Amino acid sequence: MSLTVCMDEVQLSAIRAQGAGGQNVNKVSSAVHLRFDVRASSLPEPVKERLLALSDQRLTADGVVVIKAQQFRSQDMNRADALARLQALVDSVAHAPRVRRATRPTMASKRRRLEGKSVRSATKALRGKPNPD
Repeated sequence: MSLTVCMDEVQLSAIRAQGAGGQNVNKVSSAVHLRFDVRASSLPEPVKERLLALSDQRLTADGVVVIKAQQFRSQDMNRADALARLQALVDSVAHAPRVRRATRPTMASKRRRLEGKSVRSATKALRGKPNPD
């Protein structure tokens, strides 16, 4: 199941990048700030719930995904990078996780466990001081 994020629901704004870069950093707004409101989006409800349940630092308490892309010198490349990261985040919760059903250990596995414990116990018993009898 492939979900695509509607571009109408994404807010992109150009900002100045941080870090080294000389004069170019000070005068060119090449970084991109992406905001995506999960609750107001057109994603299916189960996907929204799984996305809001993530413990991701890019997700605010209001349910807005904020991604800052400043890896590249070009604003277009940073925009594409931010959108790709948002799409990867949505794709990570697109599929519902399989429900784990608890099972009981088999009789053979219980027996092997107990045999291993008795072997280990016997080994440790031999380490003690000898009886004076």
